[in-house]
Amino acid sequence: MASNNDYRVGIDLGGTNIVAGVVDKDFNIIARAECKTAIPRPESDVCDSMAEIVKKAVKKAKLKMDDIAYVGIGVPGAVNPVSGIIETSPNLLFKNWDVRTMMQERLNKFIKIENDANAAALGEFLAGSAKGCKNAVCITLGTGVGGGIIIDGKIYSGSNFAGAELGHMVIVKDGKECGCGRKGCWEAYASATALINMTKDAIKNEKAEFSYMLKLADGDINNVNGKTPFDAMLAGDYTGKAVIDEYVSYLACGLVNVINIFQPDVLCIGGGVSKQGENLLAPVRAIVEQERITKHNDKQTQICAATLGNDAGIIGAACL
Repeated sequence: MASNNDYRVGIDLGGTNIVAGVVDKDFNIIARAECKTAIPRPESDVCDSMAEIVKKAVKKAKLKMDDIAYVGIGVPGAVNPVSGIIETSPNLLFKNWDVRTMMQERLNKFIKIENDANAAALGEFLAGSAKGCKNAVCITLGTGVGGGIIIDGKIYSGSNFAGAELGHMVIVKDGKECGCGRKGCWEAYASATALINMTKDAIKNEKAEFSYMLKLADGDINNVNGKTPFDAMLAGDYTGKAVIDEYVSYLACGLVNVINIFQPDVLCIGGGVSKQGENLLAPVRAIVEQERITKHNDKQTQICAATLGNDAGIIGAACL
């Protein structure tokens, strides 16, 4: 079914949205389409939606399905790229879903699947901040902490295709409970969710009438987001700075572990929190530079922001 055509389609199958993009041979997204994931609903319905937006994106690109070599799908959770089965995806509420067979039936194209963080890492490796590197690690700071590892130009996913779950290494023994059921995971301290929870706790410990961060949230603690403490810190608010200092210390702790283990050429950080740029990266680098085992070596891992944003997963999926 595969061809030598120059166009592929990448699908980012998320818990909230499904996005499909047509990618050319230079890793440019030339057209895209999207829809709501709208779970819970049957697997067949989700496949119908994916097939529909693939066709819409191809039409927007002024191409035909015959012009598409194959379709790749990035999925959150444990996926088996060999069998084409999503073994478990907590965010999508599915287990043992033979998505490859179902999508091949709908599109008559060869289908590849991969974990979404791995796909994003591949996208950054091919066309983003890790382009030209041999070894790279990409960390995504979102609802959780996602990880993607590229070794010698290839995705590393372990013998059971569930490797690179970097967010689930423990950095605080018997610490906060993680969504995975374990205590003290990096994800429970360094995700965007964790940052928001830290901010809310700090507000609750202040007298409400003096809380600058609550003022930024229009007086409603439910409006707090990952940007709130950064905005407060930049405005000179002591509590906002304290929250960011604590968050950065946890983020850097995990990054040092990752660097000590993998020694990548580049470690890029994506997700919503990474949009803070050097306000986040500069203090993180300062800690990492002091604590990494290679601090006296000439060659060091470059820590930078991911450059492709949400496009990384689409480009990576299209290039599996």
